[in-house]
Amino acid sequence: MGKSKLLDALYCSQIKRKRRRAHNVWPSLGNKRRANFLLKVICSIFVSCCLVACALPRIVVLEDPLSPEEHINLGLTYEMNGELDNALEEYKKASKKLPLAYTFIGNIYFQRGEFDNAEVHYKKAIKREPNHADAYNNLAWLYCTEKRNLNEAEDLVLKALQLNPSKQDIYQDTLEKIRDLKRETK
Repeated sequence: MGKSKLLDALYCSQIKRKRRRAHNVWPSLGNKRRANFLLKVICSIFVSCCLVACALPRIVVLEDPLSPEEHINLGLTYEMNGELDNALEEYKKASKKLPLAYTFIGNIYFQRGEFDNAEVHYKKAIKREPNHADAYNNLAWLYCTEKRNLNEAEDLVLKALQLNPSKQDIYQDTLEKIRDLKRETK
């Protein structure tokens, strides 16, 4: 299709909207006037399209679509794949509503060797969820690893054993290591 036929088609579509005119004025316009007219038509179509596009609804997520438990599960997956930074982010998101997440945050810091941060988060977990035995055991293991506060570490493990006897094997192992260290330091 040539340029003049394309221009004619565009113009005719505009003319059909205005059926009141009985004659076709397109041929009587000069080339410059045709170009100006066409430019105005294209600009008005473009502006109309922009206004319509801007008015389309947008999806905005105001709340986190994942539950705290789902963040924990996602964090565990990241942790198993060695992606500790991503796991930490997921645990932090979960910690807003689930105090158990502080234990997982402490575990990440422990793995990184950031024992001060790990201690802070284990203590937060104990403070916010006093019946969570793993937090007591993990804090005790931290003290055992650093070879400090061994009396407190022993008390923490005994508390964990009292809170959750079903994990006795795990907690008993921690207790034995702490007692061995205490004997070595005497």
